[in-house]
Amino acid sequence: MKPTEKLHTLGQSLWLDNITRGLLDGGDIERYIDTHSLSGLTSNPSIFDAAIATGDYDESIKAASGQGLSNEEIFYGLAIADLQRAADLFAPVHERTDGIDGWVSLEVSPLLAYDTDKTVEAAKSLHERARRDNLFIKIPGTPPGLPAIEECIASGVPINVTLLFDADQYRASADAYLRGIERRVASGLDPNVACVASIFVSRWDVAVAKSVPEELKNQLGLAVGHEAYRAYRDVMESDRCQRLANFGARTQRLLWASTKTKDPTASDTLYIAGLAAPFTINTMPNSTLDAFFDHGELGDPLARDGGDCDAVLERFAKAGVDQKALALKLQDDGAASFVASWKELLKRIDSQLSSAHGSR
Repeated sequence: MKPTEKLHTLGQSLWLDNITRGLLDGGDIERYIDTHSLSGLTSNPSIFDAAIATGDYDESIKAASGQGLSNEEIFYGLAIADLQRAADLFAPVHERTDGIDGWVSLEVSPLLAYDTDKTVEAAKSLHERARRDNLFIKIPGTPPGLPAIEECIASGVPINVTLLFDADQYRASADAYLRGIERRVASGLDPNVACVASIFVSRWDVAVAKSVPEELKNQLGLAVGHEAYRAYRDVMESDRCQRLANFGARTQRLLWASTKTKDPTASDTLYIAGLAAPFTINTMPNSTLDAFFDHGELGDPLARDGGDCDAVLERFAKAGVDQKALALKLQDDGAASFVASWKELLKRIDSQLSSAHGSR
């Protein structure tokens, strides 16, 4: 049994953190489903920026050049078309798991990360345009994003909460989700609205790589993840969640994001083997998925109580790492990074449009 199948058997979903037209046209996603136990897919502005840079979308962009569309409208036309194809590939998984698995994700404009009302409006519009039951809309778990998440869940829009970095940010996202579900229950609506909470992992170790002792390197991301997993189990087992389950609600699932190892001296499957747990998701780029399929090793699943995370985090605190302050900085930096990728993406589309006009 391959390592990816072992992880799937444990109860963790493996999702691909990538989408390109080349992957769709070449049958790679179907192959990953068949051979690597792949059961979902995520995307973000950085991923689409890299995808459009390949040139696979040049003709589609040129074809849209005379339609009077904004660069953002052109992008979402391309992204939704690709994600609809991907959603259809995962539809059998979605049906077989009764909606637990088989999801794809589309992000609202990062420019809206701190605008609650416009985020809600964009999320509802994109979900309606996509017309797929197994498509999440991604909303950042920033303070202004939390009420948008609640409102979207209350409106029945499935949400992937992105840009979460620690247990506190996870709990805030879970609370927003539960408030939305409670509103649906109070209104007599179906409370079965799917949601995942995405914890970014590797960026922790990148952030402290030059400021902590050698013996602490590549340990912070996993320790923070283990602490978040403990919080996740606490939320799942709470009276609040159990009460809502009695009305037919489901649990917001925990998703591990940013799981590609950034340190070339560390294991290339560090954040896969170290975050194995049932009823969670790990989304990873092609290279990490292939590496784990080839030579990954699956150890013991995460401990319910977070294992030794408290002791590890205490060592980082003694080394001068302010975990709470760093979590906030990482979230702010992540939002800024997505904005930069978004602007670069729109600039790339603008360049393609200028080229198309110039060739006429």
